Amino acid sequence: MTENKFNNLLILIFFFLLQTDIAKSEIIILNKCDDKQDEFLKNEYIFNLNELIMTRNYIYKENTFKKYKRTDLSVKKSNSFVRNIYEEDGKILTHKHGYPQFYTQIYFEKEKKEIFMKTVLNNEEGVSKISTCKNIEKFGNES
Repeated sequence: MTENKFNNLLILIFFFLLQTDIAKSEIIILNKCDDKQDEFLKNEYIFNLNELIMTRNYIYKENTFKKYKRTDLSVKKSNSFVRNIYEEDGKILTHKHGYPQFYTQIYFEKEKKEIFMKTVLNNEEGVSKISTCKNIEKFGNES
């Protein structure tokens, strides 16, 4: 009878540990991000590492909005887009956007405030810093 209670206790502990591991996720928010060529009222990146999704929210300042509106009538003053992400070698990368010969990816490293753009053309890789963020917030999300 004692051995049965011990086995039940071990199973209960294992189940509890498994549930807490599954229920936790990590969310990283980089906000107040500047940009080398554009000006924003709001520019933030939200990385949900559990759902493997990056959401970018931004609102252009009036001059930047007018600059893009001149050549593209579909430009909106505020916008949001979502990309799938994955982790590789300590970097969080968006999935490749483009064609096999030419594609781009946004990436960052977990402990740093810089956002980079990786561009690949015919296997030639270029990396440029596209933004430096003032704030980085990390949240452990429990459901």
